[in-house]
Amino acid sequence: MQPTGTRRFPWSARTQWDLVETPWARNLARLRAEGVQLWDLTASNPTHCGFDYPATAVLAPLSNPSALRYDPNPKGLLRARQSVSLYYRDHGATVDPEQILLTTSTSEAYSFLFRLLCDPGDEVLIGQPSYPLFDFLARLDDVRLVPYELFYDHGWHLDLEALRRSVTPRSRAVVVVHPNNPTGHFTRQADRAALEALCREHGLALIVDEVFLDYALPGHAGESFAAGSHPVPLFVLSGLSKVAALPQMKAAWIACFAQAEALQRLEVISDTFLSMSAPIQCALPAWLAGRAAPQQQIRQRLQANLAMLDVILNRQTLVTRLEVEAGWYAVLRVPGLQPEEETTLELLLDRGVVVHPGGFYGFSGQGWLVLSLLTPDRDFREGVEATVRHFKGH
Repeated sequence: MQPTGTRRFPWSARTQWDLVETPWARNLARLRAEGVQLWDLTASNPTHCGFDYPATAVLAPLSNPSALRYDPNPKGLLRARQSVSLYYRDHGATVDPEQILLTTSTSEAYSFLFRLLCDPGDEVLIGQPSYPLFDFLARLDDVRLVPYELFYDHGWHLDLEALRRSVTPRSRAVVVVHPNNPTGHFTRQADRAALEALCREHGLALIVDEVFLDYALPGHAGESFAAGSHPVPLFVLSGLSKVAALPQMKAAWIACFAQAEALQRLEVISDTFLSMSAPIQCALPAWLAGRAAPQQQIRQRLQANLAMLDVILNRQTLVTRLEVEAGWYAVLRVPGLQPEEETTLELLLDRGVVVHPGGFYGFSGQGWLVLSLLTPDRDFREGVEATVRHFKGH
């Protein structure tokens, strides 16, 4: 108990989160501690999903003798940036290594960009549904996120008028995830042109997160925003976590298509922290050059699980899935008989299924579930079948 008359310790308001565990999180931790068999449809860490990671291919690049010398560069080591430039060349885009700035993660990249573009209280527009981590990043940088709706009608679409209505004098940037997470849709060329026109009209920057760009499903493709013309300040983000399925190696980047002053300011921000390690930067070219092997394993898993999902869902009519073009997730439409938090808790306790409610990603209303297509195939099949049985029982 705090002594009478003493002042409360001044924790910042930006860290005033609700840290109380939800019933779902509390029960999940208990069941895992008890060793209960669970079907985890939230698995998103590729290193935990049964993929092959040859130790030599992954770890040998870390023994590069060049890492013994420390040559700090706020943009990152040139050879590492050149390898990122080659990655974009494979995507049909010309990106000079001098336009690239390395970071330890896309989260850090977002933070750098929020600091570059926003003063405290300024606004960044972001589509919903989307990944919940953005809320934490924005709050830590004293930025206000303003959602604009994405709507579904035989595929996901940008509501341009809703976005336009969201712009205020404090708006500084628009964030686009391409393909989006968790909806798995690409931003179409017409929508890209409309976004660029709106940003030009209101003096906004465009931030495009392309971490899932390499994971288009058969019959679909998306072009990197790094390709083509760039009529407004554009910052394209990606990183090893998805591109090479190496989240543990902590390397990402920003490709900058803006005035020289923007990159100069980013360099100062990066130079203040110098968070990139030399061994990781020295290994980056080898990891990017070897990305085809893990990507092929993951694509095979995604396609097999999606096909299995369709087989199971086609046997009934209560649970359906939305169209998906790319990425690691699928969205289910389920009977909205009760709040989603109660549904996911029942699935956990009664069926042993671990799955996220749509509200976790900002879906409006009830009746949404988001599941990972990375889950090992047996667990995926058992989890989906148990989910369908649950709704049949209701």
